[in-house]
Amino acid sequence: MSLNVVNLVGRAGADPEIRYFDQGGQLCKLSLAVSRRSRNNDRPDWFNLEMWGKTAEIAYNYVKKGGLIGVQGSLKIETWSDRNTGAQRSRPVIRVDRLDLLGSKRDNDPSIMNSYSSDASDF
Repeated sequence: MSLNVVNLVGRAGADPEIRYFDQGGQLCKLSLAVSRRSRNNDRPDWFNLEMWGKTAEIAYNYVKKGGLIGVQGSLKIETWSDRNTGAQRSRPVIRVDRLDLLGSKRDNDPSIMNSYSSDASDF
């Protein structure tokens, strides 16, 4: 049995960036700052998030820099070759399956759902 589940609650480090593809898909990227439960550590941990489909659209339209969000997803490692040195590089990315808008003024609007999940059909 294997398990790859990540749950995070934090604040958006910037406004989301979105890309639209010819096939109709959307990809949204966003950084997330998460504070640790520690008296001595006042610096947050930073995570790179990627969202696809309807979840990407919702993030782009409703998440703003500094906004509090919760995400659930899986960890993946992106790898690439550095253009200048040719060295292999990598970084962890959270592929978000569920996005929760927390603490926003829009959360009080009953016409807007607060939780969004990706379906396989979103890709």
